[in-house]
Amino acid sequence: MPNSIGAGFNTLFRMMKASYFLHFLLSILVVSCAKKEQESIRQTSGKINTISVLIDDQLWNGEIGDSIRNKFASAVIGLPEEEPLFTINQYPVKLLEGYATNSRAILVIKKGVKTQFEIKRNQYATPQNVFHISGTTAEEIVQLLEKHSPEIIQRIEGGEIAESQRISSKSASTHSIIKKLFHVGLQVPSDFELVMRKPNFIWLKHNNNRGSSSLLVYQFPLSIIKANAISNSIRTMRDSVGKYIQGTEPNTHMISETGYSPYFFKTKIDNRLAYETRGTWQLQNDYMSGPYINYTIMDSVQKRVIVLEGFCYSPSKEKRDTMHELDAIMQSVQLLKNTTFTPHKK
Repeated sequence: MPNSIGAGFNTLFRMMKASYFLHFLLSILVVSCAKKEQESIRQTSGKINTISVLIDDQLWNGEIGDSIRNKFASAVIGLPEEEPLFTINQYPVKLLEGYATNSRAILVIKKGVKTQFEIKRNQYATPQNVFHISGTTAEEIVQLLEKHSPEIIQRIEGGEIAESQRISSKSASTHSIIKKLFHVGLQVPSDFELVMRKPNFIWLKHNNNRGSSSLLVYQFPLSIIKANAISNSIRTMRDSVGKYIQGTEPNTHMISETGYSPYFFKTKIDNRLAYETRGTWQLQNDYMSGPYINYTIMDSVQKRVIVLEGFCYSPSKEKRDTMHELDAIMQSVQLLKNTTFTPHKK
């Protein structure tokens, strides 16, 4: 009897060992397959703010193509000269399996047997958004473009901001002076140099072959924002720090361009209420000018507004991508906890 009990325990022990070994082997296989699948996914490539449109020439040269160009190559707001929202590369649908699938944003337009709109993430590469639109008639396809283009544009813009941040992160760091003065984290590329530091204000600048791009960070007491005149309050702040941005000639400093009203939106930055302003700056008593993007962030906890502003000077050069790079930097901001804001007393 004892021998049979011992034999039973031995058999059970061997079965448990086999079970654990099988489980361990299956775990290795699952992890290995997942790793191989991950490695097999290609990385997207291509210039910032570029989309691939896969559509047959017959449709591209008609009303569908006109609708695509009107939506995705419309003028970028806030720039002094017209530049397209996205650069569009058009390919026939048969190239869907070719190099066109490396793009971060792909719009696939087909005339088929059903009407459909579908978004696929990382279908051919990563990170990627592929937008599939099909319809039985040209009219149905145009209607789908009308309905879904705001969502498509929003997704593409978000993806391009993320890609710009990924690229700049390779050489970016949180400037210690920004963290020290404003208690915020901001990923700024290392080629931006400190030009000026004042109480509650700093100016960083990068010179390049297109001209220059600048980043301002400054703060004011929250009481400066008047609830019934928010855009005017922001302009007052802009013009008050504009005195620090001097031209080469005497009595020239930065002011808001007065020829037209800037674009103004309510938004969120770092999950906080913020206001986005896009317009044109100019030097008073001078001819220098260019576009700017201003984010005014409401920090109700510390009773302050923290302002991030990017602007560039690129005479006779395209400015879309430069402003996009500045936008991506500013959208990386993180307000740190345990902040104490002390207004500067003149």
